[in-house]
Amino acid sequence: MTIHLEVAPLITLAAGVAILFFPKLLNYIVAGYLIVLGSLGLLGHGF
Repeated sequence: MTIHLEVAPLITLAAGVAILFFPKLLNYIVAGYLIVLGSLGLLGHGF
């Protein structure tokens, strides 16, 4: 039996839990997410 996990849902789950316990982290999590997606988009590794 093989378990195949994707990275995006795990990151989303971790961010949700972090926001639940530390609401002030929301700005940093959103900013980091947007920076990573923007960087990957510019490098041609879009989703």
